[in-house]
Amino acid sequence: MITGMKKKDKITEIFFDEDDPIINIRTYNTDLKNRLMKFSKKYPNECKLVDDSGNGMLEFEINKGRFCFRLTSPYSEKRRQLLSRNATRDNHLPKK
Repeated sequence: MITGMKKKDKITEIFFDEDDPIINIRTYNTDLKNRLMKFSKKYPNECKLVDDSGNGMLEFEINKGRFCFRLTSPYSEKRRQLLSRNATRDNHLPKK
């Protein structure tokens, strides 16, 4: 969908407080929208689409226990080299 908006204006907002068991997520991010939409169809009691702005932004409500932030540590140089070597090797393997 072309919205005429700049990428920097297409934000994702995640709202919650310590009391309410619901998290509100408003996003333009296509991957996140697709994942939330798929989840909401599979688990309608846990997540639901509450607003489609028509300009590319969707708003969802999801139960707190179903959404998480994942923090990942940076890879060491040694691990990066190993992953790079494995990816190069795997890329040259014959396709099944």
